[in-house]
Amino acid sequence: MTTLNIGDIAPDFTLKDHHNKEFTLSDHKGKKVLLSWHPLAWTKVCAQQMQSLEAHKQTFEELNTVAVGLSVDTIPCKHAWAKELNIWNIPLLSDFWPHGKVADMYGVLRDEGFSERANIIIDEEGKTIFFKIYDVQQLPDINEIITFLKK
Repeated sequence: MTTLNIGDIAPDFTLKDHHNKEFTLSDHKGKKVLLSWHPLAWTKVCAQQMQSLEAHKQTFEELNTVAVGLSVDTIPCKHAWAKELNIWNIPLLSDFWPHGKVADMYGVLRDEGFSERANIIIDEEGKTIFFKIYDVQQLPDINEIITFLKK
């Protein structure tokens, strides 16, 4: 597992979302990108974390930020989960195969085979400006992220 530090250029990646649409990090240069990692779909805290992103989509747009949710779940799993949670606008990316490759590149893959609960913000130039790992049972405070983005 690599360690990503503040100021490091974020590794580029391409993953498919819950609509089977490709998301490439470098396609979003000129905007900030929030990578919101959750351990696994179908759990209460993970659901609340992703619903919080969806509920604040307009705020993210106003702050020139693209927010995405990521986990090692499969695309069909993410699709069914998004439908259950009424998440239509925030891409939920699948880091399933090669299993956890992007999570590993970002230093958030756990030994158990799923990601940490983490928020990573990439700036408009592709540099890491925020990196926080939360306790697996802790719901990240969306206001902490929004306040940081407003700076």
